[in-house]
Amino acid sequence: MAVKIALPKGRLLTKTADLLQTAGWQIDGYDSKTRSYRLASARFPELAIKIFQEKDIPIQVSIGNYDLGICGLDWVEELKAKYPSSALLKVRSLGYGEGALYIAASRFAGPATVDQVKTKAGAVRIATEYPNLAEAFALRNRLGRFSIFPVWGGAEAYPPENADLALVAGKEGTAPADDLAPITKVLSYSAVLVANRRSWESKDLGHLVTSICDSCAESVVRSDSPVAEAVAQKAAQIPAVGEEVVRLALPDGHQQTPTLEMLSRAGIQIDDYPSPKGNRRPTIHLDGVMVKVIRPQDMPLQVANGNFDLAITGRDWLREHLYQFPSSPVQERIDLKFGWVRIVAVVSQALSVDSTSDLRQFIAEKRTPLRVASEYVNIADKYARDNHLGYYRVIPTWGATEAFLPEDADLLIENTQTGQTIARHNLKIIDTLFESTACLISQTGVDMSSRKGRKMKSIIETLRRAVRA
Repeated sequence: MAVKIALPKGRLLTKTADLLQTAGWQIDGYDSKTRSYRLASARFPELAIKIFQEKDIPIQVSIGNYDLGICGLDWVEELKAKYPSSALLKVRSLGYGEGALYIAASRFAGPATVDQVKTKAGAVRIATEYPNLAEAFALRNRLGRFSIFPVWGGAEAYPPENADLALVAGKEGTAPADDLAPITKVLSYSAVLVANRRSWESKDLGHLVTSICDSCAESVVRSDSPVAEAVAQKAAQIPAVGEEVVRLALPDGHQQTPTLEMLSRAGIQIDDYPSPKGNRRPTIHLDGVMVKVIRPQDMPLQVANGNFDLAITGRDWLREHLYQFPSSPVQERIDLKFGWVRIVAVVSQALSVDSTSDLRQFIAEKRTPLRVASEYVNIADKYARDNHLGYYRVIPTWGATEAFLPEDADLLIENTQTGQTIARHNLKIIDTLFESTACLISQTGVDMSSRKGRKMKSIIETLRRAVRA
């Protein structure tokens, strides 16, 4: 019986590759330059290996798509916080990829202890990539009222203006970010080997597990254990954000360079963006404007909630938000004409499907629910409904979606510029849903005659002229 293992991309890739090389697996191409999601082991030819984004691995192993996986304990505990009875087994720590999750507040304007958090008037707002662990922390500490803000990343940017606390990852024993001070440690973690419980009981995994365990440093899996920590003294205060200050969100990631070029064309000077040190509060040379750098995926919801007045995101993420919240008070102000991509429907080239109508016929013959994998959960859901694709389920992903076809999904809803990456992975496009570019968004119904509204209008018009130039 074939055995399947999920290996991580990103931060754990290099040391995982070193471990498996020491274990004698003889995997060709598992390195930072790999362009394939499917690999083979010369030592274990019966083994099917696939590369995933790290946070997808616990889910894939838990539902039984993979027998074994290597990922961070943080993502294992995030899954088990919501699904404690899942079929995910922690086999052992692998002795690398160490870090810690901290509940942290602004170093300059936040609570310093858990007791101070408990006595805060009103609801405690927590921003995090780990919503299940954040909720567990709030319940465990009996916070009377709290709200969790799930974000795609960059949670450290939110306190103190947009959240009271952030649950963020950092190095053990150090502050998770320059602007944050840790209040308590929620979890110490490292890379772990995980297994599916049913596979553990029914398949012969011993030779694989033994080869890994014999090659890694001695360690034990560490569980989450809240430990109160001393907080550095909070000195100067962050300037208060008054009602007349325009709060502008700029994107992180690969859209930073074209965003900076567009701002420069508009005559808007901004310092330390992109930041080599990861600063999420660059300085903008406009009076009465404050800037934060956050994920484009988070911007529509943050603008709708009133945490930002203006934001530069993608039309794809605006549409994703509006499909989930059709009455959301957020709108596009300007098409900024950069960051062009197509949102497409993708299947395996091995499939005799070249159109949506062919896909419907395939589903009718398949007689099992269609598996749709995507970062765009709501866009994927709407596409399946609008095209009458019968019974289906949407599999949320966090990137590297091409890896899911054909074994773990039947259809992808993905973005692409040239389609070359899709073709390289033996996939094909069968439909284009829409085209997306960067856009400037704001809330609907903003009073542009107010002092703050006039500042916003000035920024909007300045950017509009730059786009037309």
